[in-house]
Amino acid sequence: MHWVYWVKLYKTKFQAGCLAKRIEEDWWIYGYESPQAVEVFQSRKGRYGVKFLP
Repeated sequence: MHWVYWVKLYKTKFQAGCLAKRIEEDWWIYGYESPQAVEVFQSRKGRYGVKFLP
C-alpha cells in the first residue's frame, strides 16, 4: 500500500493534527472504513500535512 496525501497543507501542526484525528474517528459517518495509519508530516517549507494508509 502507498501513502495517500491530503490535498491541503496547514500553517500549524495543531490544525493538521485536528484533521488527522477527524480522519481517524469520523470516516464511518461517510461509509468508509478507518485508515490503517494516519500521520502528520512537515513539508520542506515548514507547513504541515496529513497522510494516511487506506
